[in-house]
Amino acid sequence: MWGKRLLISAMFLSLLALVTTRAQEAAKPRPSPMAVTTVKYKDAYIKITYSQPLKRGREIFGSLVPYGQVWRLGANEATEITATKNISLNGFLLKAGTYSMFAIPQKDKWTIIINSELGLWGAYNYNYRLDVLRFDIPVQTTTGAIYEPFTLQFDQRNDVADLLILWDRIKLSIPVKFIN
Repeated sequence: MWGKRLLISAMFLSLLALVTTRAQEAAKPRPSPMAVTTVKYKDAYIKITYSQPLKRGREIFGSLVPYGQVWRLGANEATEITATKNISLNGFLLKAGTYSMFAIPQKDKWTIIINSELGLWGAYNYNYRLDVLRFDIPVQTTTGAIYEPFTLQFDQRNDVADLLILWDRIKLSIPVKFIN
């Protein structure tokens, strides 16, 4: 009888320790926190959800983020873009909906990829067959400014905006237009 109670007590304590450990892990802040950027025009908006890695003194492009390989455009889960109405992205029609965003960085240009698959962790299971759009954007170098966190932001002018991609000394600008 005592052996059975001792075994049940030990199992309960083990389960409690496991649940406590998992809860502590879930409560820890992520090294690359989630971020959201939005832009709105009339009754339409665009929202991009991504994770923000930090430079932390590391060599970023060509090292941490290799040239010529598909990158999740941030950290953790793949970056996702939602448009509530049709938009023009770098002159290409993107129908209203939610998509994953990826990039293939190069020294002088990046290939931006909009993909229909959602819920991906990173780019590990990226499937090029589900690409909706692909286009190239030239790389600019910032003058003096170093962007510590990877940042996506909109620079809006009425029904047009530029989606800015900023990290380290790199800046890319993707023209966006709301379509009526």
